[in-house]
Amino acid sequence: MAKKSDNPYVVQPVMKALKVLELVARHGHEIALTAVSKELRIPKTTTFRYLQTLTAAGFLDHNRTTDRYNLGPQLRAIARADASVSKVRELARPAMIELMHEFNETVNLAVKGNGTIVYIDLVEANRSLRMQARIGDSHPMHSTALGKAILAFLPEAERQRQLDLPLTERTGRTLLEREEIERQLRQVKRVGYATELGENEDGAMCIGVPVFDEDGYPVAALSISAPLMRMPHSLAAKAGVRLREVAAGISTRLGSPPPTTAG
Repeated sequence: MAKKSDNPYVVQPVMKALKVLELVARHGHEIALTAVSKELRIPKTTTFRYLQTLTAAGFLDHNRTTDRYNLGPQLRAIARADASVSKVRELARPAMIELMHEFNETVNLAVKGNGTIVYIDLVEANRSLRMQARIGDSHPMHSTALGKAILAFLPEAERQRQLDLPLTERTGRTLLEREEIERQLRQVKRVGYATELGENEDGAMCIGVPVFDEDGYPVAALSISAPLMRMPHSLAAKAGVRLREVAAGISTRLGSPPPTTAG
């Protein structure tokens, strides 16, 4: 068993449960309770509780026939999600650099959180006035072009669950009326890209498009952000079309061409 941490904030039972999970993952195939208990030097009754808790949470799978444990669906889903995000970032990066040079504005890449989008990459323009987002930041889905681009193409039930979450007011222009948000999302689905005008950050504009995985699911979104004064309507429309083309290329390389749009 690993040395006990000197950090007073570490919850030791959680740490031990994670060690159990790590051991099962490293084992590579089904492993018995007694083997886990012996290798980690944890009493069998305690080990059993850890294994059953991890199984209930979906991180492990318990084969009742053999009474052995293996990796569960939740852990595999997390691994797939991490691999998917890494692949999207790798495929999108060259296109993001190209878009930044083409429009001389910041280009963002984000994925869906719980009612939010999380920035996983950005390429900043070399200009004095730039947007405030940073990698790792999370912003509401309903107030960002990135979020609207994802929301518009989510399965209906999932979209409604996202919109049922509390709607945060980021600026005086943030949309909070459900009916108006859903009207905008229908428009986004028709034209293939989303826009937001000062709804997430005062004085800023953003144009966003979805990126689809092999199942046709909006796994990420790509956007160009700029101060409103540098993004007139004609340039925003051009950016939307260009973003849509770039996202279609990334989606195709992920295995799923984006849905046909009318715009």
